[in-house]
Amino acid sequence: MARNSAPAKAQEEREKSRRVGALARLSPFLAPYRLLVLGAIAALVATAVISLILPLAVRRVVDNFEGPDAELLDQYFLAALGIAGLLALGTALRYALVTRLGERVVADIRKATFDRVISLSPAFYESVLTGEVLSRITTDTTLILSVIGSSISIALRNVLLFVGGMGLMLYTSPKLTAMVLLIVPAVVVPILVLGRRLRQLSRESQDWIAASSGNASEALQAVQTVQSYTHESVSQSAFAEVTEKSFDAARRRIRTRAFLTAIVIFLVFTGIVGVLWIGAWDVRAGTMTVGALVQFLIYAVMVAGAVAALSEIWGELQRAAGATERLVELLDAEDAVQDPAEPAALPEPVRGRVVFEGVCFAYPSRPERSALDDVDLVVEPGETVALVGPSGAGKTTIIQLLQRFYDPQAGRVTLDGVPLDTLSRPAFRRHIALVPQDPVIFAASARDNIRFGRPDASDAEIEAAARAAAAHDFVAELPQGYDTWLGERGVMLSGGQKQRVAIARAILRDAPVLLLDEATSALDAESERAVQAAVDDLAQSRTTIIVAHRLATVKKADRIVVMEAGRIVAIGRHDALVAEGGLYARLARLQFTDGIAAE
Repeated sequence: MARNSAPAKAQEEREKSRRVGALARLSPFLAPYRLLVLGAIAALVATAVISLILPLAVRRVVDNFEGPDAELLDQYFLAALGIAGLLALGTALRYALVTRLGERVVADIRKATFDRVISLSPAFYESVLTGEVLSRITTDTTLILSVIGSSISIALRNVLLFVGGMGLMLYTSPKLTAMVLLIVPAVVVPILVLGRRLRQLSRESQDWIAASSGNASEALQAVQTVQSYTHESVSQSAFAEVTEKSFDAARRRIRTRAFLTAIVIFLVFTGIVGVLWIGAWDVRAGTMTVGALVQFLIYAVMVAGAVAALSEIWGELQRAAGATERLVELLDAEDAVQDPAEPAALPEPVRGRVVFEGVCFAYPSRPERSALDDVDLVVEPGETVALVGPSGAGKTTIIQLLQRFYDPQAGRVTLDGVPLDTLSRPAFRRHIALVPQDPVIFAASARDNIRFGRPDASDAEIEAAARAAAAHDFVAELPQGYDTWLGERGVMLSGGQKQRVAIARAILRDAPVLLLDEATSALDAESERAVQAAVDDLAQSRTTIIVAHRLATVKKADRIVVMEAGRIVAIGRHDALVAEGGLYARLARLQFTDGIAAE
């Protein structure tokens, strides 16, 4: 439950920023659509002006209602209808432009955020749940959509109505306008004070929603494990706890906003009633016409409505500002691994010579524990090197550093003599093929899962890779063959079948460096023999690094590197290492039932 306290821990930082100024970070996304923005503003200004003209027509109608010129009265009514028609057209145009702008900008924000988080190194995800990231991309952008596609437009319109209405009120009756102005401070102060509190609560609410999403995502991704250990009730309780905290935060936000709305509306309409009372006495005294009073009253209602709307929209802007901050945190997230401004180039063709020189490394989440300690290793082009040793020895860390998921704290890793940190990551990773211990199967067809290794591969090349990985037979027997949808995380496949699809993907990539992290761990004996033969053929012309616990799979390796506690303790071929005794011989004794004598 430690993760659930993250929103509360981050509250101090959030309180430092109390303005809707965070919304200014949306300007780069609005800039490409200047014409759309200008069109929306023009329609908005036009509708506001038309709305302000309408009461002038009403005054003419009221003051001439009992006059002798009936034709003039008809003209006033017709003018009022014309103004209403223009208002309807302008409002429809404003809605269309603003809504389109909002959808376009939010789509761009979602793409930019995803582009950023998909490129962040694994160190970022050591402390952030993927479910929380997804919540920011979906829930937070929905809030921003409501602001860009509605709230900002309505806010600007009401600002224009407020300013224009106040000016025309002053023109109609300076005396009554002065009385109205006395009410303004009483309205503005609650908006500023409670609005600040509202923004804090909005951000807290969004954080708890994200935490809830992250909690659910983690449990659902491991639903079989949850059910196997009858952990449903515990998971339900944990999710309920986070969800209730999210609800409590939302409830405090709603209560604050409702209180703010009630105060503003009461103060505004109390002022209107008072002004109307005094205006009625002016009409009786003959110092003001009925039409002028009606005109002033309409403008007063417009101004009051604008203030009330702005108080509500202020809350929306506060929520959107919090959402924007959360998205900006992702867009501005500092990546522990950075590509150089001017990357070097690998010599062509890439041969696949891998060198670790004095590499020391500790994972960012546990810096006190060294994963690799002064490791020196050279893998020549076309050589097959196996990494063996107990769990936690640093074998998989070698694989991760070679893909530059992390940078070592000391030493360097080179490919064909070029340090990895001087290359752009995509530039050298395309020369590496990986088969991980836990194969990743996407919610797509078998064909698309294999093609993931090389998107431009033909169907014939995909089938050839599947045959080489001993995957063709079971794929062909699926309901739609290669076009069969494999389900989320490949639920339609067994563990061994998933592994063979992952191997086919690596074979299809046809990269000069091949990384096998327990690639045959989930295979039965017959499949393992077939896949091992394919891997042996594939490795003949490639630099191959194999991580294995099962020593039977690495006996044919050119060299076996024995690791313990982050250090290389022995290097050699199988027979020589067995003869030397030590860690490798002990591991061999444990795994080969016939004993060393039978080797």
